[in-house]
Amino acid sequence: MVVAEGKPQSSIDTAEAPVAPDPESRIRALFAETICLMGRRKRAPEIEIGFHAFAGLNSYIRIRNQKVVIRISDILLGAPLEVLRALARILVAKLFRQKVDGEATQVYSAFVSDPAIRSRVETARGLRGRKRLTAPQGRYRDLDRSFDRLNREFFGGNLPKPRLSWSQQKARTVLGHTDHVHDTIVISRRLDSPSIPNYLFEFVLYHEMLHLKHGSRLINGKRYCHTRAFRADERRFPSYLKASARLGRLSNPLG
Repeated sequence: MVVAEGKPQSSIDTAEAPVAPDPESRIRALFAETICLMGRRKRAPEIEIGFHAFAGLNSYIRIRNQKVVIRISDILLGAPLEVLRALARILVAKLFRQKVDGEATQVYSAFVSDPAIRSRVETARGLRGRKRLTAPQGRYRDLDRSFDRLNREFFGGNLPKPRLSWSQQKARTVLGHTDHVHDTIVISRRLDSPSIPNYLFEFVLYHEMLHLKHGSRLINGKRYCHTRAFRADERRFPSYLKASARLGRLSNPLG
């Protein structure tokens, strides 16, 4: 979720938002009410709201040209009123730099974790999302060759091979991620370097391969990827302790 650029401005021209039956007017009125309540204002600012065909459940709120601009994923069209109200509370809290309401987060998370909604999200990502991929052969390391070796050693050669790619940039904050929708593993180009030990590179790739094996589980309305079974398999890597310690000195690296 992308949220809140800029600070709320008390000089914004205000106007009350009318309640109307169409989705945009209804949600505009809902956000106006939420802004007044959380911002302790008597009148709502001018609000521009719209649904957008994002590749996922992205929604954002920001101040632009002295009005509040809100864009909501079209996947949320037809969502229950309490879910839209929860989203409004989450976004407005971020706009005003307030603590996000735990109850609102729970209501919204429960809705977006529903299998039917997750299916719509994955369909949208598959149809709308774009994945810029590179060849698996890097300058110093070959993702294809390393995947095949790890697959034989740890998965009995039974793990279907996804598309393998180096990242476009030398990402420092995420060293690897698995995209189930596009059936892709992307490894940071930062690891395609002789200065990075091979055991560290292979551990990152092995971690992402475990995501292919274990997928995710829905527990109490929340989706978990790093389950107990996942962590147990992760510890099977021969250099697990050494790799974990090395990664601990880097920024949060694994998805």
